[in-house]
This record gives sequence, C-alpha cells and structure tokens, in this order.
Amino acid sequence: MDSLIRKKAPNLKIGEWVQGVPTNIDKELGKVIVVEVFQVNCPGCFLYGIPEAIAVYNNSEKSEVKVLGVATAFEDYDKNTLDNLKLLLTKGEVIGETLRALRMYGRLDNGNKLPYSISHPVAMDALIRRPGDVQENQVLDFLEANVDGYPTYSTQDKQMLFDRAKHYLLSKEFAALTFEEYNLRGTPSTILVDRKGLVRDIAFGADGGLQSKVDLLLKE
Repeated sequence: MDSLIRKKAPNLKIGEWVQGVPTNIDKELGKVIVVEVFQVNCPGCFLYGIPEAIAVYNNSEKSEVKVLGVATAFEDYDKNTLDNLKLLLTKGEVIGETLRALRMYGRLDNGNKLPYSISHPVAMDALIRRPGDVQENQVLDFLEANVDGYPTYSTQDKQMLFDRAKHYLLSKEFAALTFEEYNLRGTPSTILVDRKGLVRDIAFGADGGLQSKVDLLLKE
C-alpha cells in the first residue's frame, strides 16, 4: 500500500455505477477525494466505515470534497453481488453477516433496513473471473504488498508464506480490480486522494479519524 502514497492515484476500475453520476479520480481533480471501499457482506463496513464516510459527505462542501463508495468482493462471492448492492441502495436492505450483526446490535429499522441512507455515488468494483492457475509473480506481488519485510524472511519462511499465499489466491474465484489495484487488505478500507490527484492515505478499518484527515488535506 505504501508504494502508492504520494503517487498519482489510479482511476477506479468500475463494473457498474449503481448510484449517482458516473465519475472517476481524473474527473474530480481539484477536490479532496474519499473512496470508501466496502463489501455488502461486511458488518464492520456498516457499523463503522460507511457511517464515517457518510458523515464526511454530510459535513463537507460538495465543491471541495468528493465522497465515492466502491462495493467490492474478495470473498463470499454469492453474497457480495451487484444484485445485493442494488437492494441495499434502492431499499436500504442488508443481507448475510451484515444483517445478523446489525440486528444483534439493534442497528436496524423494520427488521432488515439500515437506519441511515447512503447518498453519495456508489459503484460496483470490476470483477474478473480468475484463470485456473496463479503465476509466481502474482504471488510475490501479493506477499510484498501484504507481508511487512517479506524480503528479509528466511528461505524456509518465504517458501511457507509463498505456499500459503498461492493457496489463498487459488481459492479466490474473482479478481476485484480496484481492490487489487490499491493493494487493499480488507474492508472497510478508505482511500484519500488530494486535490492534485495524489494518493495520500490508504487505511484498513475505521478509527474515527477520517474527517480530521480530510480537513488537513483541505488546508493544503
């Protein structure tokens, strides 16, 4: 992830814009861009990540800040679907683990509906079915992006990690192109791009500090 910091932000790889006017990084230069990456079947996304992005959207000048949502899928491909994203955005309904967790925490209205609405533009990540094999360079790229200090590991440990990573990648039915382009570790993840179109922060999880990060970029 760090390799992208302060470099030109790649355009989002979009399968379909489901809500809002289609756009992309290169069309929003001059604004601070917030990209909230989530999965429909991700309780933490709806408890923490998405509400934080919505707060930024509601509290910011639309001419200064652009908030975008990208629904991705790196697991649970039967649940993290375009149809379930459309159900979420048109009717406010959640499914799967998200439904169970939000119900347990008393965070739903009328049984299965979010108590808040998502008003910012939202797209589905571009998903490409993987071939039956994984190349060595793909495994090494994955390890270098996700395992700190991988080159310094012993030969034995490198091989163990390589085998585990290859098994993991082989288990993934689809490649989620935006998720992989930004070397994200999971969801929720937030990508921050400054007015010049440079990546300034890529964060996994939500710590309540998104608004502060946006405010700092607005002062530049």
